[in-house]
Amino acid sequence: MTYQQILQDLKKGNYQPIYFLHGQESYFIDAIVDIIDEQVLEEDQKAFNHTVLYGKETDHKTVVDVARRFPMMAPYQVVLLKEAQEMASLKDLLTYVENPSPTTILVIAHKHKKLNLNSKFGKALKAKALVLEAKPLYDNQVPDWIVSFLKTKKLKIDMGNAQLISEYLGSDLSKIANELDKLAINLSPGATISTEDIENNIGISKDYNVFEFQRALGGRDVQKANRIVQYFIANPKKNPLPMIMGALYNYFSKVYMLSFLKKSGEKEILQALSLRSSFFLRDYRLAERNYRRRDLEKIVNILREYDLKSKGVDYSSTGKEEGGLIRELCWKILHVHTLPAAGSAFK
Repeated sequence: MTYQQILQDLKKGNYQPIYFLHGQESYFIDAIVDIIDEQVLEEDQKAFNHTVLYGKETDHKTVVDVARRFPMMAPYQVVLLKEAQEMASLKDLLTYVENPSPTTILVIAHKHKKLNLNSKFGKALKAKALVLEAKPLYDNQVPDWIVSFLKTKKLKIDMGNAQLISEYLGSDLSKIANELDKLAINLSPGATISTEDIENNIGISKDYNVFEFQRALGGRDVQKANRIVQYFIANPKKNPLPMIMGALYNYFSKVYMLSFLKKSGEKEILQALSLRSSFFLRDYRLAERNYRRRDLEKIVNILREYDLKSKGVDYSSTGKEEGGLIRELCWKILHVHTLPAAGSAFK
């Protein structure tokens, strides 16, 4: 079942004896665990029917002993096995999985990696448990997820602002959800989130952010790019250099890919660049027209070099001006055609 299907089932009160939640995207796993934790039992039922175990601190025998108990004055007991990826004897739950207790809801949260479901234990889970593989979203899927998440909060947002949040916060859904929760507290139900709301509550300036910076660099808008650099230097906590480097590397790598795809159809280009619509393709097309392919290779090499410098590799900021790295980086990208050729950035 998908994450959304599981949510719908839980909302209807359709519970399964075993939930096995595994994969790299911890947000989906945590969300389902929290819903089961909060919804199945009333507060006065939890004293005798609610158990939380941690994989590193327990073994399969303890889990089975707890799961085989009968609920007291409640229709179910809930057993949450968190951090199951740390449990050495996890596969030894096989006998319980093959014959689970109908009055126990056992939730196994196996975070950060997926389990091999082709093993004997994995096949038993597929046969007897509700299994969810929590996969990370692609970058181009995050704005739609933001729209859907805010809809559950009875809030609206246009796709441009959803993209702005996505570009700034990345694809870590737990981090995004935390920021959106804080934003929702300050808005009334039914409100449409504006760029001012984003700036005031999340700290993303509508004019001075990574999204606008890459757009200025792609359009070779020297004045705008330097204004944004000055803002970044004045607000380093809001705009950490590693985050800027990551966004620019992702952007210019896609512009470089586009230089090979100019004769392809739009649908093929969108798929190759992981873009959700032609609206977002415009900036990449502009940058591709403004930079030669060999210059794009230089830019990717420059970004790799300055990413390492930002992390202190072969670079010390002692005695250097504040914001020197981002200022240098901006200048080199805008004047890349004057720089000597470098080796290929893509090997």
